[in-house]
Amino acid sequence: MSKAIFNVVVSFIFCLIILGVVSIPADVLAQKAGPTIKKLEKPVIVMVHGMFVGSWCWDSYRNYFEQRGYRVITPTLRYHDRPLSSPPNPMMMEAGVLDYVADVEKEIRALDQKPIIIGHSMGGLIAQIIASKGLAKSTVLIAPAVPRGINPITWTGIKSFWMNRQRFGHWREPLRPTFEGAVYSSLYLLPPDEQKKVFEKFTYESPKAAWEISFWYFDRQKVTYVDESKVTCPVLTIVGAQDRLTPPAITRKINDKYKDVSSYREFERHSHFIIVEPGWEEVAKFIEAWIVEHN
Repeated sequence: MSKAIFNVVVSFIFCLIILGVVSIPADVLAQKAGPTIKKLEKPVIVMVHGMFVGSWCWDSYRNYFEQRGYRVITPTLRYHDRPLSSPPNPMMMEAGVLDYVADVEKEIRALDQKPIIIGHSMGGLIAQIIASKGLAKSTVLIAPAVPRGINPITWTGIKSFWMNRQRFGHWREPLRPTFEGAVYSSLYLLPPDEQKKVFEKFTYESPKAAWEISFWYFDRQKVTYVDESKVTCPVLTIVGAQDRLTPPAITRKINDKYKDVSSYREFERHSHFIIVEPGWEEVAKFIEAWIVEHN
């Protein structure tokens, strides 16, 4: 075969290959590319707020993670949508921790994937319970409330509780925080003008839920019990070194409870309201880096 004929044959075969690729249906190509595209999708993040607040406390975090391509869900727990300037919903008296868990679980089960759960304070306890149900891809606990078995009592916690009492007998009505109590317990690292703006967004809380968390040793239903052997997803536990409600000494015990899967990080310049305080970006960046590494 002459060189000229050989080149013609090779060119003809090459053209047939090109035409074959071009003629492959687009849906077939999409199916082949599907796994690769799916791999690049970022997981959904569900952020769970704590006591006396609503989903508004995640505004900065939600914007931060949405700008980086994450889908973020910030549910408002039942009856936490009324400001202190309005009367509380009387139904709040019957709401307990497991009711709040149900609110978050409903959001999760509507998804087509396991999300990352980020919980703050009471939301951190809810996140632990959700993780033990096998519903979390990974879990971030920020200044989390304690599960059953870990003593939550500290002198600063007792003082916070006392300063938020408006009158005796208030366990028979939704709990209403005081400005002084809120500042002492969680807002003291905010600028004074910000303290007032943030407090205006506060809401009431269920005495039932507060009792289940604070006095779990009297709770025969063991509502806040979490079986650590069932928490198998990666866990990140975070606390501010100046936290008066869930100080590092308590938060380290929560981290130790999940020691087989948990990492711990303490931030020196932060207190309990770490997700709103100046410098919140540093914490958010650390969480983002951890998510990238563990998901």
